[in-house]
Amino acid sequence: MHDRAAEFVDRAHGRYDVALEVREFDAGTETAAAAAEAVGCDPGAIASTIVVSLGDDDTPTEATTGSDASAETDLVAAITSGANRLDLDAVADHFGVAAAAMGTPDRIRSVVGWSIGGVPPICHDTPIPTVMDPSLCAFDRVYGAAGTPSALFSIAPDRLADLADATVVDLTE
Repeated sequence: MHDRAAEFVDRAHGRYDVALEVREFDAGTETAAAAAEAVGCDPGAIASTIVVSLGDDDTPTEATTGSDASAETDLVAAITSGANRLDLDAVADHFGVAAAAMGTPDRIRSVVGWSIGGVPPICHDTPIPTVMDPSLCAFDRVYGAAGTPSALFSIAPDRLADLADATVVDLTE
């Protein structure tokens, strides 16, 4: 198992007392379509974690800082069905800010601790507000990245929402 996938498994066990089985694929699973093909599921069952930056600059926003000092970041995570496209304007509206944009790779890596293409929906270095696409709840199991662009784990969507402390809300186009 890749070191980062093994680290993800260890973190999930240590933080949430959950044993997750990770599957790795030679072809990679960077896109929802590729992940669905690798697993043999509907693209809608792929739980893609998209990290979004709120506001117009690098200053933490009031919407994300609240009273929790550990969350002093302008980043939020959106766990989105692979069948849907995230609506950045809806994300901005939901968090009460003027704008939202895709997070930069360096910023995501430094705050969340994982690289784009392998960002899992849980086990982030820094807790960040998380939202989850309600269409994922239509599936018995969903598949999320497990720390690398070629590793996935499966989980019941309600359990994922619980572990990620995610608000289930439709922020898709």
